[in-house]
Amino acid sequence: MKDLGFSIARLACPVAPADGTGAALREKNNMMANELKNWKITGLIATIVIVLSVPLYLLKDTYIHRPLPEEGPAVFVGREKCKDCHQAAYDKWTDSHHDKAMDVANENTVLGDFDNAVFDQGGISTRFFRKGKTFFVHTQGPDGKMGDFEITHTFGTYPLQQYLVPFPGGRLQSLTIAWDVVKKKWYLLPNHTNNPQDWLHWTKAGQNWNGMCAECHSTHLKKGYDYETDTFNTTWAEIDVSCESCHGPGSRHVEWADKPAMARTETENYELVVKTRDMSPREQLELCARCHARRAVLGDYDHTEKNPMDHMIPQLLNEGLYYPDGQILEEVYVYGSFIQSKMYQRGISCSDCHDIHSLKRLKEGNDLCLNCHRADIYDAKNHHFHKKIYKGKPSDGDDCIKCHMPGRDYMGIDNRADHSIRVPRPDLSSSHNTPNSCNMTACHDDKSNEWSADYITKWYGIKKKPHYGSVIAAGRERRPNALTDLIKLADDQLFPPVVRATSLSLLRRYPGRDTLQTLERALSDGEALVRHTAISTLNLLNYDRKVELIVPLLYDSVKAVRIQAALALTAAPSKKLTANQESAFRSALREYQMAMEYSADFPSSRYNLGIMYANLGKNDLAEKNYKAAIRIDDRFYPAKNNLALLYNRLGRNNEARTLLREITKTHPELYEVAYSLGLLLAEMNRLEEAAEYMKKAAEGMPNYPRIHYNLGLLQQKLRRLPEAEASLLNALKIEPDNIDFLYALADHYIKRGRLERARRIAEHMVSKHPSSRIGRDILDFIDRKTKATN
Repeated sequence: MKDLGFSIARLACPVAPADGTGAALREKNNMMANELKNWKITGLIATIVIVLSVPLYLLKDTYIHRPLPEEGPAVFVGREKCKDCHQAAYDKWTDSHHDKAMDVANENTVLGDFDNAVFDQGGISTRFFRKGKTFFVHTQGPDGKMGDFEITHTFGTYPLQQYLVPFPGGRLQSLTIAWDVVKKKWYLLPNHTNNPQDWLHWTKAGQNWNGMCAECHSTHLKKGYDYETDTFNTTWAEIDVSCESCHGPGSRHVEWADKPAMARTETENYELVVKTRDMSPREQLELCARCHARRAVLGDYDHTEKNPMDHMIPQLLNEGLYYPDGQILEEVYVYGSFIQSKMYQRGISCSDCHDIHSLKRLKEGNDLCLNCHRADIYDAKNHHFHKKIYKGKPSDGDDCIKCHMPGRDYMGIDNRADHSIRVPRPDLSSSHNTPNSCNMTACHDDKSNEWSADYITKWYGIKKKPHYGSVIAAGRERRPNALTDLIKLADDQLFPPVVRATSLSLLRRYPGRDTLQTLERALSDGEALVRHTAISTLNLLNYDRKVELIVPLLYDSVKAVRIQAALALTAAPSKKLTANQESAFRSALREYQMAMEYSADFPSSRYNLGIMYANLGKNDLAEKNYKAAIRIDDRFYPAKNNLALLYNRLGRNNEARTLLREITKTHPELYEVAYSLGLLLAEMNRLEEAAEYMKKAAEGMPNYPRIHYNLGLLQQKLRRLPEAEASLLNALKIEPDNIDFLYALADHYIKRGRLERARRIAEHMVSKHPSSRIGRDILDFIDRKTKATN
């Protein structure tokens, strides 16, 4: 058929007769008739071909081989334009989670009970009711008072459904009382609060549809946030996740497809903006990742981004989001998990397990895994070692998914599988308090991790290769011996980029030459996520070569990398840039500013703008944005901390002290803030109080030597001499060759008249720092003092 189609298209475009007699045309038509006779094509097809075989100058208004107009980008046309040609895909998509992602609230879409249903909790009685065809909720409002609120949209369909309420400023707010579709009852989401001042209250920014939810539940969403007026003008092309969410705006494709088959030009990707045919696993995952990832968004998605980090910055395996071994903890969706998996590293893509239009699994149970894995090896007793019946009930011990993809409940009732697809490691559970599929299920929840680990060893042998979770756990805990392993992990190209980047980010806790050299190497890594993390981490450290190293990344092809480079250079004490470099810096910094203003309805973006302006010396704008972050979410302590530092630089120490005290009261586990408060109080000459906070910091961060050092100096001033000696010795225990720590302890001993101890320290200083005169000067002083006494 391919050859036949080519011949018809070729014969349908004869050359116009040069002599005006039509002889050439007649000859061409005779040739066509003979070819058609040979092909045994008669009737309608032959007639169509001959009708089309007329001179081009007579076909002014046809599409034959006329290229598509170049002017104007493709626009969104809606799914109904796709349906006629792609009926099978359309039918699969209908009623899928994407189809039901959002809808107008009406009798067909609302699943909850609005027949004057009452839900009581925390002394608040919420009532769901109707007025005609309109749905309402009577509940606590933004001022804490009860009121009636109209529900205009549904959100989601299974296993729960939420409801959206319009608010001033173009906002839609999501109720945190949701409908359990399975149990047919109202229930509280885990983040529900009755405090109307809390960021998570249903009327506040934490439950705002425009910024928190909309992008991934509608097609061609334009957020439309106005940074100056704090209002939204949010729009969409289609209310749910439709065809063009993945394939991009389809107008040029539809125009191409509407032509007769013979008249379609040879075109790349059928005039679709997004290539979805013959994708690599990475390309397919990155197409899904813009919604199925925990991330920071840099702007509206326009389907033309070449790298996902032109649009977003994925979260690393950070504490509070992931367990140290990379298992899911918070609601992080799928991307960050799947890119850790061996499946992904070996070429498995989303569509190997899920139908891309219905989103359903291609098969259920172990049959899904047996598409790739041999049943005689993996679906066998000598692999899983489990019985079909356990404790008198059918066992899940041989279920591949429950063993290798254990799930967690999010939003109270929505169980989601961990897509890192890992081997159970109860031994890591014992050492790092991580979950494992053996003990987190009803099967063996009555057994210890050690019990499960013994069986794993019995069946499969001892795991000789250490897991990267152990390295990340050590880095999180600031263990002194973690540095070498963190560097090895960050450098090892065999590990997933998100693991390497996470290791890099933990190096900020280990300032020093080895860390700086590792970050230098990472700045030229082939993975954008690694380069971005290297800039962010390097920016937190004092380093003379910072400008020299970061300037080239202003020209990076990936947006997230170059704007992070621009932010880092705002903090450089002196930027010696050429005219071209200065231009690149200003351009990238403007991109950064626009990205932060795009999401300035979030406290984190206002905080980032505050950092930028503070670095640029625009203290009034820095203060304005830090205060805006606190206004959006009073619990967002990083903004309070930075505002306190700004106030300290401006000499407004009383205001700084108030902010830092607020943080230590609400977050006593933030020992870094206790340390900052201790330093501030020492500067204000409130030494007793300073020592109290600094001691808390030292106890909370025992492996951070600078805290012990400063605490020791403070205790000296307070004449707490035994405590001062202990603190200085603690600092040296962690960094035995640090010249500042050595000098402080030597000075302490000299002032106490303990010259021999001071001598040993000074000799160590000379040995480890021969280019410094400090050690020799101390030895000379001790010698003179000794002679004078003798």
